[in-house]
Amino acid sequence: MALNGLDAWYSFMKDHDRAALWELLHPDAVFESPVVHTPQVGRDIVFKYLTAAEKVLGGPGFTYVGEWRSPNGAVLEFENEIEGIKLNGVDIITFADDGRITNFKVMVRPLKAINLLHRLMGEQLTRQ
Repeated sequence: MALNGLDAWYSFMKDHDRAALWELLHPDAVFESPVVHTPQVGRDIVFKYLTAAEKVLGGPGFTYVGEWRSPNGAVLEFENEIEGIKLNGVDIITFADDGRITNFKVMVRPLKAINLLHRLMGEQLTRQ
C-alpha cells in the first residue's frame, strides 16, 4: 500500500535512521528543491538532499502542522525557526505502490527563509 511509506517517512523524521530512509527511496526517485532549478534524479542524489535537509531543518522546533493525503501521496505542511527566521513550507511526497518515495518536492516561504535554506543547504551538501 502506497501510504505505508508515509508512516516510514514520519519514522525517519523522528528517529533519523538513514538506512531506513535509503530503503524508503525508490531507485528512480526525484527530488525537487525550492532553490535548484532542475529536478535531482536517482536514489543517491535524493538521499543526499534529504539527509542534508533533515540536518538543516529537522532539528528542535521542526514540526509538521498539517497533512493532506491522496491515494498515492501526501502534502505535509511544516514550520520551524532557524537563525530568527520563521520558515513555513510543504513537502509534497508521491509514493509507488510498494510504499517507496518516487517524488519529493519541497516548497518554502517567505523569501528570507528560502535564502537562508539556500545558504545552509549549500554548506551542508558541501560537508557531505
